[in-house]
Amino acid sequence: MQSNCSHLHSASGSGDVPSSSQSAHIAGLPREGSCHRSGDVHIQLSSALGEAGENHSFRHIRSGSQGRSHGHSHSEARGPEDSTLDSEEQSGSSISELRYLFQWLHRSLPYILILCIKLTMQHIIGISLGIGLLTTFMYANKSIVNQVFLRERCSKFQCAWVLIFLTGSSLLLYYTFHSQSLYYSLIFLKPTVDFMNFWEVLWIVAITDFILKFLFMGFKCFILLVPSFMMSCKSKGYWYMLLEEFCQYYRTFVPIPIWFRYLIGYRELDSVLGRSLGVLLGLFYFILKLLSLFGHLRNFRQVLRIFCTRPRYGVTASKRQCSEADDICSICQAEFQKPILLICQHIFCEECISLWFNREKTCPLCRTVISDHVNKWKDGATSMHLQIY
Repeated sequence: MQSNCSHLHSASGSGDVPSSSQSAHIAGLPREGSCHRSGDVHIQLSSALGEAGENHSFRHIRSGSQGRSHGHSHSEARGPEDSTLDSEEQSGSSISELRYLFQWLHRSLPYILILCIKLTMQHIIGISLGIGLLTTFMYANKSIVNQVFLRERCSKFQCAWVLIFLTGSSLLLYYTFHSQSLYYSLIFLKPTVDFMNFWEVLWIVAITDFILKFLFMGFKCFILLVPSFMMSCKSKGYWYMLLEEFCQYYRTFVPIPIWFRYLIGYRELDSVLGRSLGVLLGLFYFILKLLSLFGHLRNFRQVLRIFCTRPRYGVTASKRQCSEADDICSICQAEFQKPILLICQHIFCEECISLWFNREKTCPLCRTVISDHVNKWKDGATSMHLQIY
């Protein structure tokens, strides 16, 4: 028994870690060994085994932490590449979504065409009438502008034809839809249409706007028919400008009663809430229209002031000054007719320079600023803007 104890003592003193088989063998030894009886040596195998296990677990944790730290630094080193890959993935996903959308549109195209044909057949009259009114307006507007440009050489027959064409188109339109009393809206009365239907309201507003354009274009044709000895081309230009500004200002007023009736007629909620919402919408619309009208009023007042004052761009040139300029107008390349000397000392015909300043503010030769405003619409043109609201 002493030899066994000395053997165990030498094994523990050597500092070697026992293997699992040895520890199991030692754990299986009887507790009543001779070592306890002799009192020479007392060995705690559990503490030695625990220290060995702690050393082994510490090495395992340390190696794991080193691996994690190495992986973390590696991931930080690859950060920009990963962000680039993420952006590429996002762009790839967006491209795939667009591709899917195009595929859906390609598959849905036959059904969309079927619906478009159905809607076109339901509103064929309104679409045809809209195309006809637009082409009529474009034809008449271009004809009037060309005749104004020709000045004394304008064709009276062409002006009379445009006037008859516009009058006949307006009368035919009102006669075709006489049951709706569309002409009532010209004087702010209520046409016999269903104001609860949005398309009916849009219909009456568009028709009225085109008719007002035709009416004022007819007035311009009347001015074109006036002989030159009764009204000069320069005076006609001021009348064109005044008529166009007044037309735009009046067209701003006309849709107000129509849209106001449509907005306050809110009956989807047949209660106090529905009526209150309708009144509130109508009030907002009225406020916005007032702001727009103030802007148009400012422009109209400026045009009215120009019409009344008839500002001159220079003084009458003398014969000596005209002879120094070779008696030739730089614009029309003909002899001077009522020559005007500008502040930049260049001479032009009165009619030529008036037409020039309809669109420009500077001298045609030296680009010196002569006028502080542009006299729009003096060329007889009519605005293509459709006053819907």
